[in-house]
Amino acid sequence: MGEQDRLADRIEPEPSHEPPLASSNLLGWDSTMKRLYDRVIGVDVSKKRLQIDDSHELIRLSCANEADTITKKLVVQLTDPSTTLVVCEATGGYERTLVRCLHEAGIAVAVANPRQVRDFASGLGLLEKTDPIDAAVLVRFGEVAKVSLATPKSEDDERYRALVVRRKQLQNTITQEKNRLQQTADGQVRRYIEETLEHLKKQLKTVDEQLAKSVKQTPELSRRSEVLRSVPGVGPVTVSTILCELPEIGSLNRSEIAKLVGVAPLADQSGKRDSPRHILGGRGTVRRVLYMAALVATECNPTVQRFYQHLVIKGKPKKVALVACMRKLLTILNEMVRRDELWREPCTAQ
Repeated sequence: MGEQDRLADRIEPEPSHEPPLASSNLLGWDSTMKRLYDRVIGVDVSKKRLQIDDSHELIRLSCANEADTITKKLVVQLTDPSTTLVVCEATGGYERTLVRCLHEAGIAVAVANPRQVRDFASGLGLLEKTDPIDAAVLVRFGEVAKVSLATPKSEDDERYRALVVRRKQLQNTITQEKNRLQQTADGQVRRYIEETLEHLKKQLKTVDEQLAKSVKQTPELSRRSEVLRSVPGVGPVTVSTILCELPEIGSLNRSEIAKLVGVAPLADQSGKRDSPRHILGGRGTVRRVLYMAALVATECNPTVQRFYQHLVIKGKPKKVALVACMRKLLTILNEMVRRDELWREPCTAQ
């Protein structure tokens, strides 16, 4: 018995004696418990290599993380794209070539949260971590877990995302250089830092101009930007981050969008213990800009301001009240995008 066969045996689930659920929200099943995807492919992604596993045990190999190789080694073997799901992890961008090739071939792909997959593997009793094990775990994860399909992106979308990421990098570097400038007393070093700061600020201005141009050239982005910018407290950084990092806005309900961003209060109860609810997980990039937007909105947005003051008067800690305002603001933005409505006071999104 080979390593892959032993691994497949190890992650095979124990037979369940529980009655089937009446309905399911798992991606791989519909409400009648009929499989939507008959085949699941797990792909462990690294900078240069892909490790591939297959629920049908037909594709188990390692190949280069290059478009041509992905097409020849993987895509051509997926003969029924409509019933095939490919699952990989977010790896800071190394997965983008794979996702693009699969979308071009019309194959569904889900980019999973690495922490969630690691917790899933631990739940299966798999403490070892190798590329073949990770690929096999992703297969099992795709079969039973609730995952979201990656949305195909156009060249304009990819370019916009790249500009948003570059803007964030420039802001972080400018902050670092300013700190270094304060920490050094040497005249020559200070001049070097000042020259670097001048160059970074010029590039940041150029990137902002390119972002504005990209939004104007894309009707859908332009309209969404107009809707989001109409809300008091929501500035250009918040808008660009939401457009880039939260494409699902307007397509989910208030509970789903709050959990996706990580501002939903999650229960922590066991037996007689009932701890205060807290937020956990979600998209940190969106949550950070939403925090600043909510902070500003408590001063200039009448709806959010009244909500914040009401919570504080009731005795809620200010930080808890501010998190609630983040959720309130996100709910308002989500509903406005869904309805394609500009801000008005009072807002109908409650």
